[in-house]
Amino acid sequence: MTTVLITGSSSGYGLETARHFHDKGWTVIATMRSPRDDILPNSDRLRILALDVTRPESIAACLKAAGPIDALVNNAGIGVVGAFEATPMSHVRTVFETNTFGVMAMTQAVIPQFRARGSGVIVNVTSSVTLAPMPLAAAYTASKMAIEGFTGSLTHELGAFNVRAKLVEPGYAPTTRFAANTKVRVEDLIPQVYAEFAAPIFAAFAKPAMVTTETDVAEAVWRAANDMSEQLRFPAGPDAVALAQGTVG
Repeated sequence: MTTVLITGSSSGYGLETARHFHDKGWTVIATMRSPRDDILPNSDRLRILALDVTRPESIAACLKAAGPIDALVNNAGIGVVGAFEATPMSHVRTVFETNTFGVMAMTQAVIPQFRARGSGVIVNVTSSVTLAPMPLAAAYTASKMAIEGFTGSLTHELGAFNVRAKLVEPGYAPTTRFAANTKVRVEDLIPQVYAEFAAPIFAAFAKPAMVTTETDVAEAVWRAANDMSEQLRFPAGPDAVALAQGTVG
């Protein structure tokens, strides 16, 4: 039976991805900083474990409890929205600790078992901002761009051991908890001098032309995890697909 470990499974993409893989018959290890047993079905193929990807000791304890896995989905992430000029470097570092270094730490921790077994897949969830960087998200975009390059490089060095690395690039999903996972209030990072610039951007956020659903992302992660080709990137959602195809500016 195939086992997947998914980070950031308490809500949004991670929660829906856990449900999706479970429905497909996989054994699912859903991880989150504060475990909850009321959000996923009671099943002998589903376990909920505590995990903070920014703490090495938490990663080690989680993987020890999880046992052997066949797939890792690095989904945990946080956001920061605002003018970069007004974004304290402490917030930038916080975003990178989860979105970039947390992904790298989880990946480094599972590679030995995948390499030794000669199989396994790592799916890193980034964002459509890597396809078309958006304003007022410079730190977030940078943290996700780093994972794009990281994953692309991994495909070469892990491919020699029959271990795959994939990217899923979700589009804009206003129903997710991105805002809730943003470390500071947006208005704190929009100085008055940027107000006129920011107003139409937030208006567009409020009424997007295309929307990515949590199901879109879960299905893309499923395709990526099961893909045996050399395809690296899996856009998720109509807007991300359109950006990847170059049909929108």
